[in-house]
Amino acid sequence: MEIVDKKGVENGVADHLSRMRIEDPLPIDDSMPEEQLMLVKTFEGTQRTRADFKEVLAITEEKLPWFADLANYLVSGEIPSSLDTYNRKKFFRDINHYYWDEPYLYKKGSDGLFRRCIAEEEVRGVLEHCHGSAYGGHFATFKTVQKILQAGLWWPSMFKDAHAFISKCDPCQRMGNIGKRNEMTQNPILEIEIFDVWGIDFMGPFNPPSYGNNYILVAVDYVSKWVEAIASPTNDAKVVLKMFKTIIFPRFGVPRVVISDGGSHFINIVFENLLRKHGVKQKVATPYHPQTSGQVEVSNMQIKAILARVVGVSRRDWSTKLDEALWAYRTAFKTLIGRTPFQLLYGKACHLPVEIEYQALWATKLLNLDIKTAQEKRVVDLHELEEIRLEAYESSKVYKERTKAFHDKKILRRDFKAGDQVLLFNSRLKLFPGKLKSRWSGPFDIMEVLPYGAVTLLTKDGKEFTVNGQRLKPYMADYIPQGTSIPLDQPLKA
Repeated sequence: MEIVDKKGVENGVADHLSRMRIEDPLPIDDSMPEEQLMLVKTFEGTQRTRADFKEVLAITEEKLPWFADLANYLVSGEIPSSLDTYNRKKFFRDINHYYWDEPYLYKKGSDGLFRRCIAEEEVRGVLEHCHGSAYGGHFATFKTVQKILQAGLWWPSMFKDAHAFISKCDPCQRMGNIGKRNEMTQNPILEIEIFDVWGIDFMGPFNPPSYGNNYILVAVDYVSKWVEAIASPTNDAKVVLKMFKTIIFPRFGVPRVVISDGGSHFINIVFENLLRKHGVKQKVATPYHPQTSGQVEVSNMQIKAILARVVGVSRRDWSTKLDEALWAYRTAFKTLIGRTPFQLLYGKACHLPVEIEYQALWATKLLNLDIKTAQEKRVVDLHELEEIRLEAYESSKVYKERTKAFHDKKILRRDFKAGDQVLLFNSRLKLFPGKLKSRWSGPFDIMEVLPYGAVTLLTKDGKEFTVNGQRLKPYMADYIPQGTSIPLDQPLKA
């Protein structure tokens, strides 16, 4: 009796002891780590040149996994010849934690469990499963690595590779908010001449209204911090024109610059013609970046805080309390300038009713009606006023430099360049169906990086618009999960 081995390819009717017939045979790849290790011996008896040998060896080394030396030692006992004394000791110390079970290598972890060692070409597939699949959950680095370990897999650079993979995951980049660390470096606005630069902004609408008024238009001088404000029923261009024609121009003269946001009440033909007529330059803040007109924002908060404490129970008398709030604001000490806005403007302290009631020194002394003496004192006061304003400028400069240094130390340094792709944070998106929509839109291409943190972006339709770099983050998507996108705020159709 003769026993003949019949290949599965030729076996049309296989029994339970034989293999099933292979309809589409594939070439067998017998390349194993121990065979690759014997590559040098294969070349010894051939007539190939040394250059051919180096070329093939280089190709072979590129395909070798990180655990090739460990697997070869466990299979054939071959010790890598390229190891120095230290790495040789480390190699024999580490080899005790590895176990070869054809055809895979396993490593014993600190918890006593054996986990399969993953080669470099398998890393991406494992990360896609454990991070972006249906059971991945798009968790952060630590939980993703824990899921990989839970699956019984391991490789040395797990945390590093997982972090790099997650940082390029498209859905993960479109989540999250922006905070203080995302801000751009500060660029303080320093002015020397009083009333040269004014910032304007609307507050409101206030609820409840006060005698038909719903808004407050605030104007702040950037040097003295002097504030002017008027209550109004609307927030349109007519109110802005009234502020400049009846208060700013006749009382303080024509400024050089007016800083405002991009609202239609400030960006319109009528107001622009008025400023152009008087030679005033208008600077518009980038969208959704109130820090550009930060002086007005700070004044708004302080005036609101004063009004909130002085209004009646019904809170409908806030417009009648506005002048008193301005009086309190103008006579309050400002750390930035080292004195009150009233003192910086008039060169003297504002006399308050409390000084008369409790008999302060100036209230008890006799009036000096000597014209010559009063004239001499006034000249001295004018010279002193210039000195006071210079001191206020120096104090403001030092204060802003310290604030900038403290602010810039805590932010993330970002260097945007033309041609980079970025995501844009939509700060207006607060309420939306389902509450599952991302606040990040894009990606957009950077066309130009402007001074003071402004960036010009290009949409897919070829339109350009400018935003502040604080609302941008680099787009590094290298992994986009496959599948059809389903809007979570819409029901599925049968």
